[in-house]
Amino acid sequence: MAEARLVDGKAYAADLRARIGRQAAALKAAHGLVPGLAAVLVGEDAASQVYVRNKERQTVETGMNSVGRRLPAETGQAELLAVVAGLNADPAVHGILVQLPLPAQIDADAVVDAIDPAKDVDGFHPVNVGLLSAGRNAMVPCTPAGCMMLLEDTLGSLEGAHAVVVGRSNIVGKPVAQLLLAANCTVTVAHSRTRDLPAICREADILIAAVGRPGMIEGGWIRPGATVIDVGINRIEAGGGRTRLVGDVDFDAALLVAGAITPVPGGVGPMTIACLLRNTLIACCRQNGVDVPPDVG
Repeated sequence: MAEARLVDGKAYAADLRARIGRQAAALKAAHGLVPGLAAVLVGEDAASQVYVRNKERQTVETGMNSVGRRLPAETGQAELLAVVAGLNADPAVHGILVQLPLPAQIDADAVVDAIDPAKDVDGFHPVNVGLLSAGRNAMVPCTPAGCMMLLEDTLGSLEGAHAVVVGRSNIVGKPVAQLLLAANCTVTVAHSRTRDLPAICREADILIAAVGRPGMIEGGWIRPGATVIDVGINRIEAGGGRTRLVGDVDFDAALLVAGAITPVPGGVGPMTIACLLRNTLIACCRQNGVDVPPDVG
């Protein structure tokens, strides 16, 4: 049996960033607008620092303005909310993200709720969650948006497909289920309390794994020919003091069963920042009454 087709998220993300860069340049030339993205980082979490640096670097590379805010780990909630309020009021800032997780003394929900929904490029504000659920224009969370782009690029129309989403987080599981419903899929959301999870997974034409458990989805759980989107990014020991990244799917086993599969790394991961930049461009257009370019909107 032939091995599954690899879904190259790294290549797709590079093409998307190039398109965003061209449209950002056109927006500046035609309207004098430069999309601005503000990234707020509280504390010294190493993974968050790397992630924010990558976001800021790619923001600049696509011709947008990057506005960094670095706050010490002991920052109080009132101080952080004041920073968010200042960014909400800044017309040069079109997108705001507050990097999670936040220190224990800060209520993350209160901070997310304080972001102007029009500038909520993470798509986490309750207003955007509600708009997405209602099938209206919303800021769509970046990782789910990236999953959908890869699926549509791989399969074309998703209409009528049975999609199984393993994981019900607010960041991936729930929003990607809404997007799949909007694409006319039949959607099952499975989770840690699902009975006979392997059998549910084997029903899927499209299987999305977003549980944060390395290798949880076994090859025998996958319907032959199914398209597998592995959202998991887990760091495990690789011997000799080294670590490596793996997904939520047993990749080697799945490769022999699936029709197409995203690798880890190089699959969904690169799409997340690319979709963040896309959201920032869309936010800039909407806030200034400019049509969103069709090749990024």
